[in-house]
Amino acid sequence: MKPKNSIQQRRSFLKNSTALIAGATLLGPSVFGAPSFLNFTTQPNSKIKGVQLGLITYSFRTMPDQSAEATLQYILDTGINAVELMGDPAEQYAGKPESPVNRMAFYGLMRRKRNNELNDEEEKEFIEMQSKLEAYSKTVAAWRAMVSMDKFVALRKMYNDAGVNIYAFKPNAFGKDNTDEEINWGMKAAKALGASHVTLEHPSDDAHTLKLGQMAEKHNVFVAYHGHEQQTPTFWDTALEQSSHNALNLDLGHFVAAGNEAPLEIVKEKHSHIKSMHLKDRQTPEHDKGNVLWGTGDTPIVEVLQLMRDNKYTFPATIELEYDIPEGSDAVQEVKKCLAYAKKALES
Repeated sequence: MKPKNSIQQRRSFLKNSTALIAGATLLGPSVFGAPSFLNFTTQPNSKIKGVQLGLITYSFRTMPDQSAEATLQYILDTGINAVELMGDPAEQYAGKPESPVNRMAFYGLMRRKRNNELNDEEEKEFIEMQSKLEAYSKTVAAWRAMVSMDKFVALRKMYNDAGVNIYAFKPNAFGKDNTDEEINWGMKAAKALGASHVTLEHPSDDAHTLKLGQMAEKHNVFVAYHGHEQQTPTFWDTALEQSSHNALNLDLGHFVAAGNEAPLEIVKEKHSHIKSMHLKDRQTPEHDKGNVLWGTGDTPIVEVLQLMRDNKYTFPATIELEYDIPEGSDAVQEVKKCLAYAKKALES
């Protein structure tokens, strides 16, 4: 898949790029509390050599405060100026009823279940959480049916005033179990936030991707489908044929872990349909599919960023922090490392 010395080269690259972190500074005062606190003299800029580097706010799932204001501060502290916003911070800002389930714990179990790592007790806990979330989803559906878009417009302004653009929105609103009213709500909210597209896990259901594409056309937004290890070069083809508003939220790390060869080819082939691309460093099946520190795995992060730069691809490259956070660090510091690595790649 790569020349034998590729990983060694990227490990050396990683060592050099981490030096860029030392000069990073926090941008402005804390925003914990009220939007009026957002008064920054310096705004972030993570568009490097024409490539927009962004992040998905899922990367901050281990941080203590999950509010929209705290999430914005985390973003600013990394120096990133464009994001794929998860649903919870935005909906909580708009007054969504509180969840009975600790989302951070649920995400952790969900990730481990995906990797077949749950023991019997954890499996039982995961099932109980799912049951509670199913009941909670009905409460949320009722809330979404009546909530105004005004708070989403206000959230967009708060982020934009701080120099952060929301290019994608990922609420749990587009699944087969969601009502049409919820789907319409999610697309309206995305537009209110200024997002060009919504993202969701590919439902593996042709009828549903057809429906979502048709609904997206009415709202003039795009639906970008994410994938994990089920991704193949033809994974999105049916959805793309169904609607001009169906698109890709490619995950290059998962694509590599799935055992697909020549990962750069999917980017070249589908670039006009990619609305955003997740970046993480994962290993091939031959190397146990690990989710590892950037520069130590098999995902061609350097090569794909340079491909985007050289070919002037305009979709964002979205940092998704999924490797285990080292002791003594936190998600903000690790995202800064990923950003430094990406910046070094683009400036080389």
